Amino acid sequence: MGIISVEQADRLYWLGRYTERVYTTLRMFCQSFDVMIDELGDSYREFCKKLDIPDSYGDKAAFLKQYPFDCENPDSIISNLDRAYGNAVVLRESIGSEALSYIQLAVYEMNKASASKAPLIELQHVIDDLLAFWGIADDQIDSEQIRNIIKAGKRIERIDLYARLGAGGKELAREVHRMIPRVERSGLEYEPDKLTLLKDLAEETGPDYYRIVRLAETIL
Repeated sequence: MGIISVEQADRLYWLGRYTERVYTTLRMFCQSFDVMIDELGDSYREFCKKLDIPDSYGDKAAFLKQYPFDCENPDSIISNLDRAYGNAVVLRESIGSEALSYIQLAVYEMNKASASKAPLIELQHVIDDLLAFWGIADDQIDSEQIRNIIKAGKRIERIDLYARLGAGGKELAREVHRMIPRVERSGLEYEPDKLTLLKDLAEETGPDYYRIVRLAETIL
């Protein structure tokens, strides 16, 4: 991997995964927030089941508060954001101070949202900060390998989440096509046969989401 150490590559990969995990789960949460407040049932339970996270909340009121903001819950959005920030701090020399600053802004907005009675505005700012982070990383990180490792992590995480959430076949296939060249150019060890199989599975009519999730997790 040239001048990129194994530890650095691992942190870059997980920086991509954690930022994407926060981005996609936060978008889903914001889209469902008002519906969950008004509904009579507890649709959050199905959300937990799809993401394979424990339903430790008890009711939707607890879920709406704790899933995004509970620092003690390793599955919460803020816990995943903290992991992204921890990796970004260590990688400052690799990703640049400006890219790091957008992760810091996302953490700041997340903390503001946790203290708000109407958190959706601040949560949208978190989403915007993550989009800005990816834009700055793409524009200002000179190393193509570093960019590709981050993006490989990002795409693999998105495929995992989209499959768990039952995204449309075309949408899932598009993400697989975007992921493959990032993995191939990342300098990381991978199994080409698994990339081909993942592509074939995603392009099937009525894709087997469970197999896609399992395969995506073993690409790298």
